[in-house]
Amino acid sequence: MPVDTATFLAVAGLYVALTLAVGYLGYRQTRGAEDYLLAGRRAGPWVLALSYGATFISTSAIIGFGGVAAVYGMGLVWLTVLNIGLGILAAFILFGKKTREIGSRLGAVTFPDLLGKCFSDGFMQYAPAAIIIIGMPLYTSAILIGGARFLEKALGMPFSWAVLVLGLITAVYVIAGGLIAVMYTNSLHGIVMFAGMALLLVFTYSLLGGIVPANEALTAMAPLVPADLVAQGHTGWTSMPVPWSPIWLTLITTLVLGVGIGALAQPQLVVRFMTARDSRALGQAVLAGGPFILVMTGVTFTVGALSNVFFYREAGQIAMEAVPGGNLDSIIPAYIGLATPSWFVVLFLITLLAASMSTLSSLFHVMGTAVGFDLWQHFGGRKPSLAANRAGILVMILVSVLLAFLLPPSIVARTTAMFFGLAASALLPAFAYGLYSEVPSARAARASLVTGAAAWFSWTAFVHHAESAPLGISGLLTGSEALLPMPWQVVDPLVIALPLSVFALAAVALTDHRVPREEAPG
Repeated sequence: MPVDTATFLAVAGLYVALTLAVGYLGYRQTRGAEDYLLAGRRAGPWVLALSYGATFISTSAIIGFGGVAAVYGMGLVWLTVLNIGLGILAAFILFGKKTREIGSRLGAVTFPDLLGKCFSDGFMQYAPAAIIIIGMPLYTSAILIGGARFLEKALGMPFSWAVLVLGLITAVYVIAGGLIAVMYTNSLHGIVMFAGMALLLVFTYSLLGGIVPANEALTAMAPLVPADLVAQGHTGWTSMPVPWSPIWLTLITTLVLGVGIGALAQPQLVVRFMTARDSRALGQAVLAGGPFILVMTGVTFTVGALSNVFFYREAGQIAMEAVPGGNLDSIIPAYIGLATPSWFVVLFLITLLAASMSTLSSLFHVMGTAVGFDLWQHFGGRKPSLAANRAGILVMILVSVLLAFLLPPSIVARTTAMFFGLAASALLPAFAYGLYSEVPSARAARASLVTGAAAWFSWTAFVHHAESAPLGISGLLTGSEALLPMPWQVVDPLVIALPLSVFALAAVALTDHRVPREEAPG
């Protein structure tokens, strides 16, 4: 049900004005480079938890993964388990406190800067910055696409205009206010997102007759699974696929493991730990972060799967058949637009606007500081400059917007999983090693990063069919879209690259002479 444009614009205008006002407060408190880059290292538990959660969950989760859940079913809830177990508990307790402690002691202000100072090695700062600059725009553009698709569906706004509006609104306060403005506005967005998703779950089950009838109806639809999906291992929307089948391997290796493990090495999330005022704030943030992630991801995956019940009752089609071209990124927007009253569409649009801006602002900031600090200033030996960081953010915003116009349909969830997998493969082993080793080896960290990144890119370009086919590199060089047969073509690059990265780290670390961090130069 399309909403009245004037009503939405009035509500959205008020929300954007509130966001900019909160961002202005952050701008007023930004007095130097450390404030701009790291929010002054004084974030409390609630701001920390809400900012972390709102950064973690974006339109790529709601729109992209909601559409994937409409195809694969509730097996995606295992990703919620990993998001809470790894993305919250392990991240804050095992990584967060050490990150804050070491980052503060070494004076690190970005994730690449932290790695560079942990290993006293310039390469370990420049290489992670390069990975951010090259890989993160894909993830960022996916978030732009997710938000723009909903605006397009509900308001009839041209997709290109929707992308530009989202990018422009976010750019204003990120460029001006830095990380303080980002964290303050993210806290506001997090509250709105939590309320919107909780209401969506209640509304969906009410619409479908209650929890038990809705789930039973979805279970009974198993015979409607398309034959091509059945042949790949699909058994229904409330059961797991056949173990080791193509769909099972995609669900587990790409979506669950790729995103679940990848969350531990996301630069935009790691930097949140460095903003905490003390270790106690990190521990307290877990109490708010866990329920937030549970609601945001659990509701998305549940509603995505249940949308099949709605579409079948209304149109006699399952969700992926009910949207034009089978575009998975259109399933959740179509469900909300058709199944809910206009007031809820407005509310959900604001929820998506919050989800888009919260993650976009964090990614813009991380990419921009990788350009403006880790490369431009640090590599060139220049003094810290807010102007350089602001220019870097502007450049990366333009790159992300351009990519949003170039990426194909049904790409939101995939590009998210790709960047999470790349970050885990290339950065996670060295990150963990740098935090916990008293005598870290820069050579081992380099070997791990290079091996993980090279293995991930090679498997992506030459084996993993979902990427190797459209990229065309394998076909051009070898005459085959994928070098290995099934089931290897659906095994995510993370499953291959991360163990190789760990092995390279261990092999070099065991033979290399190291200098204790306290004695290391610089």
